[in-house]
Amino acid sequence: MGVPVSQMATVASYVLKQKLRRVKRYPLVLMLEPLFRCNLACAGCGKIQYPVEILKRQLTPQECFGAAEECGAPIVSIPGGEPLLHPEIDAIVDGLIARRKFIYLCTNALLLEKHLHRFRPSKYLSFSVHIDGPREEHDEAVCRDGVYDLAVEAIQTAVSAGFRVTTNTTVFNNAHPERLRSMFDAMTELGVEGMMVSPGYPYEKAPDQEHFLHRNQTTALFRRMLAQPKRSWVFNQSPLFLEFLKGNWDLECTPWGSPTYNIFGWQRPCYLLQEGYCETFAELLATTNWGAYGRQSGNENCADCMVHCGYEPTAVSETFGSWRGFLAAARGAVFGPRTGGVENDTGPLNLPVPTPELVELDLGLGASQAAACDDGTILPDRVREQHAPLALPVGSSQ
Repeated sequence: MGVPVSQMATVASYVLKQKLRRVKRYPLVLMLEPLFRCNLACAGCGKIQYPVEILKRQLTPQECFGAAEECGAPIVSIPGGEPLLHPEIDAIVDGLIARRKFIYLCTNALLLEKHLHRFRPSKYLSFSVHIDGPREEHDEAVCRDGVYDLAVEAIQTAVSAGFRVTTNTTVFNNAHPERLRSMFDAMTELGVEGMMVSPGYPYEKAPDQEHFLHRNQTTALFRRMLAQPKRSWVFNQSPLFLEFLKGNWDLECTPWGSPTYNIFGWQRPCYLLQEGYCETFAELLATTNWGAYGRQSGNENCADCMVHCGYEPTAVSETFGSWRGFLAAARGAVFGPRTGGVENDTGPLNLPVPTPELVELDLGLGASQAAACDDGTILPDRVREQHAPLALPVGSSQ
């Protein structure tokens, strides 16, 4: 089981209370972005392309606590940027634990061993380590050699110290199902509590625009990747969401299910799209035209999105919203993802073969800005110096 019983009980109780009160829109996971700085510049990331003056800003612990209390979601995910670059990240975590929030602190793990002593093992805290494939694929995705090995060492150290550790994997159209299955084996052997896997979202600002998945490519990839899953694999995701990724269950996006709070305020409408900000969570709920988002809306920005932050809340809601959803989720929790049919096809995956091409990661900052941050933050000129020219396989995704 990828989620502790106490966490499952808390989430179930919370969702059922909302349904009994006939609350139509409620958050499940607060996406709390305390900063945008990062010590990597991943080709598929669209979160760090800001001027230096923005990258140097960060939320205070009190701002984080206020957002958690205002939102009321039982789970807080702390992405970034790299949260471990925040000088008060331990105070933020401690304060959220005191408020009995279940925390997923997302990290590339480069700083995890260095800062592990600042945290205490708790059922409320899980380090969610980014692992975007086996060694070669992961290092290519993060645009730096050796990161996979450092992440594995950090996972081993954290697990040995008694911390909850999960992994977070983003996949693109150049993913190999068999290689990802070997990664599941490797992470399972390390003793991680659970694994999360999700297709990447085509951020407009991401340097690499060629490898994002279309919806039919996503279902083809996940059917192959999760065909005849091993019983030892544990996924930190709801069973209905995994079935959705394989095309076996229909879900619509719940954009308010994972609201985002960062240095600009409450982001409209979701974690993936940036179409303005609100001062309060109540304003976000009341003034956003929610009908303009999700696949059924016809919004082209939502057409291919199958990302967990929009669809996991829907899957959880359906789990507790009908006997059909509950029984399907229970079956998935006990027996794992469904097998059979085209999932067991051993033929080649029908995804485009990328044509190698040299691309340069240029996030648009000048040389005078490159040395502005001294905490390990990667800025564009540093990326070019370290990886010039950086070879990334770029091919058509059509």
